[in-house]
Amino acid sequence: MYHYDPAQALEEISEDANLPSPVHVRDMILRRNLSPERALELNREFLEYQRAFAEALRLGKKVLAELTEVPEK
Repeated sequence: MYHYDPAQALEEISEDANLPSPVHVRDMILRRNLSPERALELNREFLEYQRAFAEALRLGKKVLAELTEVPEK
């Protein structure tokens, strides 16, 4: 599982197109020993990731909800 291994998460994204949970990405950032400048930069990028993840989740739920309402022919 990719929960705390960024390399494995990146590999899984490439293979399965699964995005790691923002909670796990945040934990990956926190577990690294980063300079303050790099930590700030990654935090800004992480906030963008969170927004994009939430939007993708919202759209995915909408599509799936509509698919459950569509009668099969």
